[in-house]
Amino acid sequence: MLLVRQYRVAVGEALLEVPAGTLDVAEDGTIEDPDEAARRELEEETGVRAATWRTIATFFTAPGFASERMHLYFATDLRPADDDDRLAPDEDERLIVERMPWRDAVAAAERGELRDGKTLVALLWLARLIGE
Repeated sequence: MLLVRQYRVAVGEALLEVPAGTLDVAEDGTIEDPDEAARRELEEETGVRAATWRTIATFFTAPGFASERMHLYFATDLRPADDDDRLAPDEDERLIVERMPWRDAVAAAERGELRDGKTLVALLWLARLIGE
């Protein structure tokens, strides 16, 4: 499993999370398709591309006060992006990519070491899909 460690100002610490990002908004106001954003964000944040994608879930992150939707994907058949055309992280992103066996990631979440909501949802779905 690929995870990214990044500093989060709101909580004052670096968190280990699944790769993710926001949908880009074009100059004409159109919002990026979530499927395209997922592919872009995976490459920008981890330097890999996936040959196989599966939509897992769409959920609200905090419906009590925000309308943000999160789109969760299961990306497999990973390969490094070509250096000559690889998408790079945003200028303000300082990411450390960490590989972890998925069972270890689930155990880390159970120990309270992974505390990002989208990552916990992703691990719940992954364990269900793979058969934990």
